[in-house]
Amino acid sequence: HQNCSNFPSLTESLEMAMEVEKECSRPPCFSCASNSRDGGRNFSAESYLESGSLKRLLLRLDPSPTDYDDNTVELFGFQWIAETALVESCTLLFGVLRQQIYKLENLVQMNSSDLGQAVNLHSDAVSIRHQCVEFLRYVKVFIFRYLEPHKAEDDGLLHPYEELEAQLPSLLVEELHSLTLHIGHLHELPNSILGAFTIQYQAKLFPPSWHLLHLHLDIHWLVLEILHILGEKMLRQTVYAHHFMNLTGENLTNVGLFELHCGNLICDLISLSINRYTKVRPSEALVSHHYPCACIKELWILLAQLLDHRKKGSLTESFWSWVNKILNNLFERGNGMEGVPLFESLPCKDPLSFSWWIIAHLASLYQFDRNGNVEEKRMESNWTFVEDLLKRSIDAQNNSFTIPWFGLKGLASVSKTPLSMFDLVKNCCCDQQCPDLYKSSNSYLIFLRILAQTMEEAMRTNGLHPWKQIKGRIYYKFHRRRMQELTEVGLQNFLNLFLVLAAVAETEDVASRVLDLLDFLSPTSISTSQRALVWKGYLAFLLLYVEKNMDISVLAEKLSNAFREKAKDFLVTKNDYMQKQNLWMLLSTYIDGVQEVFETSCYLHFSQEKLLNDGFSMLLPACRGAELNTVLNFLQVVLARLRSLHKRLSLGPQLGNTGPNAQSSLVAKEHHLAVASALWRNFFPYLKSQRMSQTPPPQLADTAAGFTLLALDLPSSAPSDLQPQPALSTMQLFGWDDMIRPQLVSRYLSHLIQNSSLSEAFSGMGHTSYQALSVRSWFRCVLQMFLDQPSDTLVRTDTERTVGKVHMEQLTELTRLVFKLPEVENIFLNVHVDESALRQEPKNALVQFIKAIGKTYSGLQTLADKSAMVTKTLDYLGDVLKYVKPYLMKKGPAEGLQLTYWIMGCLVKSWASILATSKAQQLLFRIIDCLLLPHAVFQQDKELPAAMLSAIRESLPLYLQGLSFICCQSQTQGAYLNQLLGSIIQQYFGRFLASSPSTSGVGQHPILLSLCNSSMTLQILHLRKTIMQVISENYMQFKGNSPPPRLASILAFILELFQRTKSIEMCDVELLLPAVLKCLVLVNEPQVKKLSVEVLQYVVKGCQPGSEEDLATQLTSVFRQFIQDYARVYDLQVYSILELVAVLGQPLVISLIPTITQSLKDSEHKQGLGRNTAQRYVLCFPFLLVNKQ
Repeated sequence: HQNCSNFPSLTESLEMAMEVEKECSRPPCFSCASNSRDGGRNFSAESYLESGSLKRLLLRLDPSPTDYDDNTVELFGFQWIAETALVESCTLLFGVLRQQIYKLENLVQMNSSDLGQAVNLHSDAVSIRHQCVEFLRYVKVFIFRYLEPHKAEDDGLLHPYEELEAQLPSLLVEELHSLTLHIGHLHELPNSILGAFTIQYQAKLFPPSWHLLHLHLDIHWLVLEILHILGEKMLRQTVYAHHFMNLTGENLTNVGLFELHCGNLICDLISLSINRYTKVRPSEALVSHHYPCACIKELWILLAQLLDHRKKGSLTESFWSWVNKILNNLFERGNGMEGVPLFESLPCKDPLSFSWWIIAHLASLYQFDRNGNVEEKRMESNWTFVEDLLKRSIDAQNNSFTIPWFGLKGLASVSKTPLSMFDLVKNCCCDQQCPDLYKSSNSYLIFLRILAQTMEEAMRTNGLHPWKQIKGRIYYKFHRRRMQELTEVGLQNFLNLFLVLAAVAETEDVASRVLDLLDFLSPTSISTSQRALVWKGYLAFLLLYVEKNMDISVLAEKLSNAFREKAKDFLVTKNDYMQKQNLWMLLSTYIDGVQEVFETSCYLHFSQEKLLNDGFSMLLPACRGAELNTVLNFLQVVLARLRSLHKRLSLGPQLGNTGPNAQSSLVAKEHHLAVASALWRNFFPYLKSQRMSQTPPPQLADTAAGFTLLALDLPSSAPSDLQPQPALSTMQLFGWDDMIRPQLVSRYLSHLIQNSSLSEAFSGMGHTSYQALSVRSWFRCVLQMFLDQPSDTLVRTDTERTVGKVHMEQLTELTRLVFKLPEVENIFLNVHVDESALRQEPKNALVQFIKAIGKTYSGLQTLADKSAMVTKTLDYLGDVLKYVKPYLMKKGPAEGLQLTYWIMGCLVKSWASILATSKAQQLLFRIIDCLLLPHAVFQQDKELPAAMLSAIRESLPLYLQGLSFICCQSQTQGAYLNQLLGSIIQQYFGRFLASSPSTSGVGQHPILLSLCNSSMTLQILHLRKTIMQVISENYMQFKGNSPPPRLASILAFILELFQRTKSIEMCDVELLLPAVLKCLVLVNEPQVKKLSVEVLQYVVKGCQPGSEEDLATQLTSVFRQFIQDYARVYDLQVYSILELVAVLGQPLVISLIPTITQSLKDSEHKQGLGRNTAQRYVLCFPFLLVNKQ
């Protein structure tokens, strides 16, 4: 620990390492460590491009004009005479260079994770690499400044130094060859060193492996520089390595060494790219390119610039020639032929795909100039090799060209839709590079992109000549046998190829050729999936035609004819499931493709109507389920697209549109009419035939709405049976016909009911009942919302519940829209209904609407207004009982019956004033006959269904209250209405009466509720009187001395009525009290007696002084008659009752004294026994109580 202070700290070590770098005058070198600090440069400031090293090389300038001006130069830590060192010590210096390389290799083995040790290793590695590069730069400068070509005539007069100087070029060739052998191939470096390409630099510290790898790059490039300068300095004379040739017998020259090393270096770089191609996805390669670091990218650019420069002087082949030659060897290796030995250790599994990939990226490097700056210039053509690749690609049409790392995704080589096929081709042809293209698993698309770009470039500069050349080559490759040999993948590749050619060259010529070639594929020679692919190809060509604003009639007619034949087969095929499935594959391909054609069409004057032929009229009747949905969805798209484009055409002048492709509006409208006529002719008849279906698909309503709006936009296109007002006729067919299913109507009207153009059109036609008819349809839809549900709620399936939920949502939306109709809004405004009350589910919303109409009618003053309102109201209803008849016939479902009785009950109560009129009275009678008094009610041996009874129980108060009001209002049918009211009470009082008074059902009796839930108006009094009369006449009549059945329950009902209403009416005293008194006399059952006493007490209390005088008088009259009827026979019972009454009503009993006295006298007289003392005593007891005597 004591010695630790003697060592520099870690921070000081870092600073020392940085100072070493600063002190060294760095020569140009490969470096990817400075990219983040170079101000947005493409390459490091120290690079051969940015430093100007390449530029000076190509311009034959001094490689380093500001260096080596002193007499001495420091090389490898020693001082040397600058002008003689290389001549006198060439072998020694190159030996030291190899020792330094070896020393750096040893540092790689010493690599440490300790930060302090890493600093030292980095510092040492930097120093070694700097010395090596510095020496090779000195070699370049020495050759440029001091080396002179040796003249043969001076051989006999040479000074020893001059002799050494004359041997220097040969010796340099030998040493450079030895150096290349020493460092070997790049691709042969260990993975531990090659892995340094991907090291992320931090704080400028790199392991020795990074420095060694980049030193190899420096040496490979500097060897080529030195050989090039040597050749230039020797005036392009060939320099032979004499000593090497004498030892080995092999020929070695500066030119040969340059070509050998250049070829090996390009092989190394391609080898690195192959390794990257097998590991990196194309999407990633698009970001990181085909080189592992920027230094490799720079090396590629240096090679391209140097080789193309030397090509100008005929010193060597061009850069592309070198690359093409090596890539060709890949194919030879792949074909089992002897190739370049380099690739024996690293074969390329997919040379075709790799070749397209690498040349596409190499071509992009031509955008850099000799200084490393990006400039716009024409790249060197590589068309010859592209043509060779094209031949190979065409010969390999059946290959899938999949890239292995995509796994199962790579199997998706066939486009799913025509549009996806067309989009892929568009991506191949677009000017900007599309990342999605490189995410594809199909390398054939990369080939197509290169082909398209090359074709476009060649045609821009040379016109049609390149196209004619390539056309001949491609067309020649395809013939009958070749076409029939194509697999599905091959057919896809064929179509993609010709689509690309059609996109960049002569579209019609290519399309014509494709039609001819596809005709070679007979139906028996290809599978259904292949036939579907052919149709996708046709449709993709249609998309291309439309995009280029070309007429599609020829292609459309050919394809639509094929579609017609398949649709006919689909129609006649009945039981062969596989056959139908195969046919549907083709038909759905056509439908999807035609839909894409219409969706992508900016105009419809390219003969698109030819795609909508009568094949659809044969297809639709044969479709089921998902198939029908597909066709109807397609039809909706076409309708919407046609209407949208026609509207745009109509608004063209306002929108600044001068017309589609200079076509006149008249011509465009003619095409729109043609499309519309095709739709009416081939689709609408099926829709019309299906409108009565019991299970119409939801899309039927959407499509019918589309046709309605089309009839509004293009009325002349509609068929004659809908003329002269096709929009109105269509509305009557699908929206206002009572026979159409409510699901269809609600969805249909939701599309149209708020369409201002439609309502304006109807108003213009004079059709003023448009809103009323729509309200009627909504009314029906709400009433029939449960029409399709099974009667038994327990057996409903999940699908039925889901469908019901969807229908309810649709009905809710229709309700919202109906409430926005002007007529309906006015009704709600007149009665000041809160908006929150309108935002309810359909059932409650309909109730609110019914109540609002009733209130509106009640507020009218004049007879004319009231008469008009009755007419309008009946228009809203329509044949309402017809709507609910299915529920009544099926006796369910329970929800439907509940809804029916409740809505109709609300209607009877809220519209009582309306139903009391002569216009509406017949409707009232029908409602009562159908709902409350059907024939089954009067059949004693039959009981009403439980669901129906439950529905009646819930809604009966509404009917009774409304009907009672009508009875009081009607002036013509009063007697009959009263009879109906009595019949209803008679039939349902007993049905809903509890079996015993102890049950809780007494208080929930609907007839009781009809009286208790309303204020005591004249109408309610009438109802109460009718109820009491019915009870008295039908439920409290004794047979002899036998009491009626369920007497206790009846009395409990009466008692509950008195308790709730807290009032006694004349009808109670007049009609009920005699029967109650009779019960007290004749019935000994305790419960009956108790209830009778309680009822009597309520009556007597209700008739006390202070109440209406008529009540007391009537009460006295009833008791007087009671005494007269029963006192002689049931004297004790009568006197007991009077005793009870005496406690409650003293004036009443006093008023009865004369009657009682007379009754007693009559009894004594009849008996003939004189005065009955006992009876007189009993009789006197109540009065003694009263008078306290």
